[in-house]
Amino acid sequence: METFERIDTVKQYNDHAGVDTLHPLVSVVNFSDLSSIRNFRRYMGIYAVFLKDNKCGDIMYGGQPYDYEDGTLVFVAPGQVYGIDNHSINTSPSGYGLLFHPDLIAGTHLAKTIREYSFFSYEVNEALHLSKKERKTIVDCLEKIASEIEQNIDQHSKTLIVSNIELFLNYCMRFYDRQFITRSHANKDILVRFE
Repeated sequence: METFERIDTVKQYNDHAGVDTLHPLVSVVNFSDLSSIRNFRRYMGIYAVFLKDNKCGDIMYGGQPYDYEDGTLVFVAPGQVYGIDNHSINTSPSGYGLLFHPDLIAGTHLAKTIREYSFFSYEVNEALHLSKKERKTIVDCLEKIASEIEQNIDQHSKTLIVSNIELFLNYCMRFYDRQFITRSHANKDILVRFE
């Protein structure tokens, strides 16, 4: 039977990554601050979105390979298993990770709509490929979330953090829909040429 790490909290992820936990329910991790990684498989009890600036091995999501390249977003939902097989070669990750616990969004609008973000589904096995302009928008959102996490927690913190996560996910949905519309049009053009 295959073994895997179990990540049920943001702190557990941060401890594995070797970064400080500034908020118990949410974290933005800059992968450039991490040491090299090797093969792993993880059961995730939290939401995770990874902006991969370099390919650090083959990603498995559920039991399927996950198509991604440099400069893509990879999405993992609670209750899912993902892993990286870099063929036991140490690789240095680059990019960002947004991790948040379901408790963070409990009782918010985002909790009611999170299932609408189809890219968190196991059925989706393709990463979101970003243009340079789209990547800038995504990094800006991550920086806003990180900035809010670094503030002292007050009565506005949860609202602002969750609102920024929702904005981030809405941009991801726009870019994801654009990716498949663009691909659909390209495929139709190819079909027309062969008719």
